[in-house]
Amino acid sequence: MSEEAPVEKPAFQIEAQNGLRCPECGSTNLYKSGKRKLADGSTTQRYLCKNCYHRFSESSLNKPRPKNEDDAHEEIILMEAQESQNGKRASEKREPTTTLQYKRPADVKAAVIEFTWWMKKQGFSESTILGRSQILKRLIKLGADLFNPDNVSNIIAQQNHWTPGRKANVVYAYALFTKWAGLEWQPPKITVPEKLPFIPQERELLDLIAGCTRHVAVALQIAMETGARIGEIFRLKWTDIDFENQTIRITPEKGSKARIFKMSSKLYQMLNTLPKDGLRILSRYKNVNCLRRTFERQRKRLALKLGNPRLLQISFHTFRHWKATMEYYRTKDILHVMQTLGHKRIQNTLKYTQLAKFESEDQYICKIAKTPKEIAELIQAGFSFECEKDGLLFFKKPK
Repeated sequence: MSEEAPVEKPAFQIEAQNGLRCPECGSTNLYKSGKRKLADGSTTQRYLCKNCYHRFSESSLNKPRPKNEDDAHEEIILMEAQESQNGKRASEKREPTTTLQYKRPADVKAAVIEFTWWMKKQGFSESTILGRSQILKRLIKLGADLFNPDNVSNIIAQQNHWTPGRKANVVYAYALFTKWAGLEWQPPKITVPEKLPFIPQERELLDLIAGCTRHVAVALQIAMETGARIGEIFRLKWTDIDFENQTIRITPEKGSKARIFKMSSKLYQMLNTLPKDGLRILSRYKNVNCLRRTFERQRKRLALKLGNPRLLQISFHTFRHWKATMEYYRTKDILHVMQTLGHKRIQNTLKYTQLAKFESEDQYICKIAKTPKEIAELIQAGFSFECEKDGLLFFKKPK
């Protein structure tokens, strides 16, 4: 008998067996995407990740990737964790730093690392630590001497292209740095004009959810139904999901309150399709920024495909604004919106009373239900009961 020819496997399966993974999300679901000619005349294989749509070459995996701000921050956290394990900082009590200890640029960068570690010990959230350390590194690139407050004030004043909100964030970050370093600084007065957030249409949010990969789509669906922050969604564990009662429990961040929500049948089905390969629901993403960057790439692709540039204005936090606005428009109860978002101060919630003003307040979507299952689906979709006639139940929801 003649031997059977071996079955040819898809390219992505072959490469996955060889241990090749996407450098962005770690997925092994890869496809070959042509060849790339190098400067020395040789060629290298290009790959496309079917999970996050990141394109990379085989030769780039053997070279250190250019470090961006997020990578630098991750290295800082790893360095701090290693030093903590070695016992170098177990009992350390840091005294206020003086300008005499840091004179060279390299020492200034070391001071930023020390400041990052101090913020972590003080209990600041990871997003706050990342944002403020990035701001200080940006000031250094602009030529600012962090131990010369007057010089920093001049650098901030020269950035005419910065928005008032951006300048205010820089001032907050450097003010905390001066407090840590024991410096005296009179922060410049910056007035940030009030700006209402962008509220998209519901169909635009649904277009994003339908066009993203399933892990990102689940995160967006959770944000749409709960109004949770991206950090709260990223940290969700499978133990926070009660599949029997179809509820989801949100562990708060930024000092807000814990919440629990009823899941829709759509979210319930989406969660059941995800593999339970880790403690977290979104365990394939190593940090929040990886999840955010993946979403931004897919959003850009969808905005181009659908010809809708408004999609580029939608972020994870936009879903939170949309949820709060719709809840106030539906209930006209500001305390209910405050509890939904987990706010501790009602001042943070009052802005949504201005957003819930629509030109066509008297236009509704009408649905008819006959069975208990249809009634339950309409209620979960946000419809409210209007009347009954000829054995039919009529429900409505504002457009």
